[in-house]
Amino acid sequence: MDGATAVVTGASRGIGEQIAHAVAEAGAHTVICARDAEALERVEADIRDAGGSVTAIRADVRDEYDVERLVETATREGNGAIRYVVANAGVYHGTAGETPLTEESYAAFDDHLRTNARGVFSTIREAVPHLGPDARIVVPTGVVAREGMPGYGSYAVSKAAAEAVARGFAVDLDTPVGAVDPGQVATDLSGDGGRDPESVAEMVLWALRDADPSALDGGVLDWGDYRSTTR
Repeated sequence: MDGATAVVTGASRGIGEQIAHAVAEAGAHTVICARDAEALERVEADIRDAGGSVTAIRADVRDEYDVERLVETATREGNGAIRYVVANAGVYHGTAGETPLTEESYAAFDDHLRTNARGVFSTIREAVPHLGPDARIVVPTGVVAREGMPGYGSYAVSKAAAEAVARGFAVDLDTPVGAVDPGQVATDLSGDGGRDPESVAEMVLWALRDADPSALDGGVLDWGDYRSTTR
């Protein structure tokens, strides 16, 4: 990834933080954003201390003007066109597996859709004019987007919508756009248990750099796809 410019949203913790580290370690100038400025600055400092090239911008993916500023800064601070985009920012209101739709508040429903689905739309939409000819876009997802699982409520609905956004852009752009499903991950958002975020970051790095673009484009790459090509 030497010399490339990458944008990673939701990079202040969890999977996003580890993706930002992995992409920067691979040599890209990594532009990161999140709503929590203090946490984002910590990640920026950690990446710099590790020798990575990084720019941190406090931005809310629910606000398209914030995202516009993010991608414009990425083209200015990086090496021109954006080559990699990871639309990772997401929220979960409640405890994973304990938020059935029958008890979901309208506020939670609206913010899940606004952040997890519309945020993916705004990230990709605003990045489009700045993408290079060999760009790739990845959207982290989960099985709840495709299979009914009790207790995931409007979070699951929002992830299904995010996958639909990725598929829509895949057919409308020449750039490969796809989703990556790493399975259960041990983060504050999804709860205890599951894979370490560092290993998931390596999977996302593979999707950005090494995966068959035709398999990524409009599809969902899972852990089995990743392991079958990296053994």
